[in-house]
Amino acid sequence: MNITENNIIGELVAEDYRTAAVFQSNGIDFCCQGNRTIKEACVKKDILTHVLIADLQSAVNNQTDGLVDYQSWPLDLLVDYIEKKHHRYVTEKIPVIKQYLDKICKVHGEHHPELFEIKDEFFASADELTSHMKKEEGILFPFVRSVYDAKQHHKILDKPHFGTVKNPIKMMMDEHEVEGDRFRKIAALSNDYTPPQEACNTYKVAFAMLKEYEEDLHLHIHLENNIVFPKAIAIENELLTYANS
Repeated sequence: MNITENNIIGELVAEDYRTAAVFQSNGIDFCCQGNRTIKEACVKKDILTHVLIADLQSAVNNQTDGLVDYQSWPLDLLVDYIEKKHHRYVTEKIPVIKQYLDKICKVHGEHHPELFEIKDEFFASADELTSHMKKEEGILFPFVRSVYDAKQHHKILDKPHFGTVKNPIKMMMDEHEVEGDRFRKIAALSNDYTPPQEACNTYKVAFAMLKEYEEDLHLHIHLENNIVFPKAIAIENELLTYANS
């Protein structure tokens, strides 16, 4: 793979997920803001483009056994995976992280008032993301499966009540952007999830869990924004073109 400054970030990560770590280490959002070129991101972050490209090229040239090629997965399998892996993860972790944040706010909040902001941001995110996932599981993902099934078995695709898959996808992507902004704020408030020297174990675990949660959310959003959504739109367009021909 030959990487240039004109590569679209999200497409590059979709092709080789090893590049995600390079973008993340440079503070470049590859999921919610993955529709930018490498050059655009470097200008905004004041990063030397040729240095970033060299790091990205090194990452993709590094042979790693067991690299998951999500791009090659069938679309129905990918949405099943997102629900069972990432949606379940969010559902399981939210109450645990809430409990830890409540505790460290009570114990350490007086000397670290930023903890209350972190707690407020996470609690708001938890509510919004729970609603978001229900919309995906109840509306968008079933239609994505229908689109894929229609293509595989040469069926006529029934027009959904929302007109086109692009409409719920835009809504989901807008909501992804909100969550991305929230976690950028949480990361800044927590000094990139670095607890203070005097932090107790609960404090350290809370920050470690928040960091893991954000990393999972990045992959979760990347899979949808950069792989599932473009494929669903492309298949729907293909089916409509065929039906109208």
